[in-house]
Amino acid sequence: MKKRHIIALILLVLFLDQWLKFYIKTNYYLGEEHNMIGNWFKLHFVENEGMAWGWKLGSSGSWGKMALTLFRMVAVVFGLYYVGKLIKKKEHPGFIICVGLIIAGAIGNLIDSMFYGMVFEASEYGTGKLAAFMPEGGGYAGFLHGKVVDMLYFPIIKSTFPAWVPVWGGEPFEFFSPVFNIADASISIGLIIILLFQNRFFKKEEKAANNITVETNSATSDEALVS
Repeated sequence: MKKRHIIALILLVLFLDQWLKFYIKTNYYLGEEHNMIGNWFKLHFVENEGMAWGWKLGSSGSWGKMALTLFRMVAVVFGLYYVGKLIKKKEHPGFIICVGLIIAGAIGNLIDSMFYGMVFEASEYGTGKLAAFMPEGGGYAGFLHGKVVDMLYFPIIKSTFPAWVPVWGGEPFEFFSPVFNIADASISIGLIIILLFQNRFFKKEEKAANNITVETNSATSDEALVS
């Protein structure tokens, strides 16, 4: 695995992520939704101020938002350094690709947080008004305070919990309810694959550790034989 392959992968994910976000931000009003494939795949425009999948860092307002963005920046810098070390050490290509996907996703959402508030007009719910790119009056927020654009929505199952189910009986049930973006998907895919194939990815380290143990045991045995 070479550096240029990982760089190409990261750039590809970033291009797809930012292209779709730009399209949604400038062509959808906040809350607008359109069916793509049946009723189970939709484009649904929402924005969030938090982490992947719309999670938030408490309720600490602008300071929390800034802290989260700065944390992302540090994580991305460390991730780039880490993937460089993995390539030099010739680690498993699958593991390197997964780390590359995670880094690409982190950068994708970081771009939103850093710059979108400065270069886009605010999006509004149900008005039909579209957000302008590089508006004359400036963007809706300052540096590090942009909102992350989400749009991928897969409500595969929409139903109601049976009345006999404790607590949730009679309540609406939906799978899969989160609205996310390509960057979120890239992070999740990288993490899931690492979890599923960790034994294969880290087999090299385990094998090396076993070899050291064998050599130590054999040396002890030789000394015992001499004595």
